[in-house]
Amino acid sequence: MKLHTGKLYWPSTLPDAPTYPALSQELQCEVLVVGGGLGGVLCAYLLAERGVDTVLVERDQIAGGSTLASTGLLQYASDKPLTSMIHTFGEEPAVHFYRLSRNALERLKQIASKLDGSARFTERSTIYLASSEQDVDALQEECGRLQRLGFPAVWWSAGDIADRFPFQAPGAIYTKGDAEMNPYTFVHGILREAARQGVRIFEHSPMHGSQRDEGGRIRCRCGDGTVTAQHVIWATGYEAQQFKKESGAHFRASYVIVTEPVASLNSWYEKSLIWETARPYLYMRTTPDGRIIAGGLDEVLSGGELPAGREIRQSERLLEEIHKRFPDQDHLSVSYAWGAVFGESRDGLPFIGPHPNFPGFYFLEGYGGNGTVCSMIGAEMIVDHLTGTRREDMAIFSLTRTTKPVPTPPK
Repeated sequence: MKLHTGKLYWPSTLPDAPTYPALSQELQCEVLVVGGGLGGVLCAYLLAERGVDTVLVERDQIAGGSTLASTGLLQYASDKPLTSMIHTFGEEPAVHFYRLSRNALERLKQIASKLDGSARFTERSTIYLASSEQDVDALQEECGRLQRLGFPAVWWSAGDIADRFPFQAPGAIYTKGDAEMNPYTFVHGILREAARQGVRIFEHSPMHGSQRDEGGRIRCRCGDGTVTAQHVIWATGYEAQQFKKESGAHFRASYVIVTEPVASLNSWYEKSLIWETARPYLYMRTTPDGRIIAGGLDEVLSGGELPAGREIRQSERLLEEIHKRFPDQDHLSVSYAWGAVFGESRDGLPFIGPHPNFPGFYFLEGYGGNGTVCSMIGAEMIVDHLTGTRREDMAIFSLTRTTKPVPTPPK
């Protein structure tokens, strides 16, 4: 599956990215991680922290898949509001998921704080805008519920927004404690730390088959070599659908632009992350070198493939959306534009855990707009499980789940 088209921004921020050899020998380890994106490297890092002998293999280049197309907005809130989650699953599982997300965001910040330079995170506030008057009541209800349950949320009126921004909106939820990141440098930074702790890493080493030996270990053919492991973590993102279909998953095309550096961002309150209630939604952030990233305009992935060149037309529309909200940026031009595959689940949750048809395998599939946070949730759950801590709440994200009922997490 081709995961992105167009001109991507993040590689320009790390022109001398580390490289790793292709696998050509026979190796033994306790855990094999398949996939060199955010989910895979988080698993490898956590395993290394706990002293687990780990090998990571990547089919192409590290951070070259969906990670490369990520826009790096990190929020505790999900694309599916907490109120909607409660209506679908009940209050306990829904609130538990939101608390897991908030804790995962804090854990990501903690990990990033140990890294160097551009691999670190920048903490940001978030503005969740009501796109129309019709959305105000539901958004106010969401804000009140978040507050009652202990999540950071403040209601802003139309006047509050107008006092801080050069655009108008009928209302918004304002939150503190979210963050922005450079996903490309973060993945390379965390993998460098994992390598220092003993993880063996191989690029250009696709896995093309496996079998169990008499002792129950899994022998995997990767590149021109083999890795025999007790467990395998499959963290290849959306590409896992090519051999293991999730009935509750579907894909869209999404689009992103990155502008040239702007002269001033003084009209952008706190350089906050911005998104909205409309679906598909528009979202925006800034970069350390003064650029604006805008994304959205999601549409059906016709024929299962990204339309070549579609990002050019969509980049014009995204630039218009920036101008609507920041009219002082009237001379902006687009430096980078791309289209990417965006995966969602029907119920708004990621897929995490084992599958009955693949004994010894654990899957990490961070579907939805909060994929990085969900990857952190999944990495911690799987690594906990493999190192002796039972995670009963992993059942919430079961690969074989139905929408209802959802198991209630332990108290």
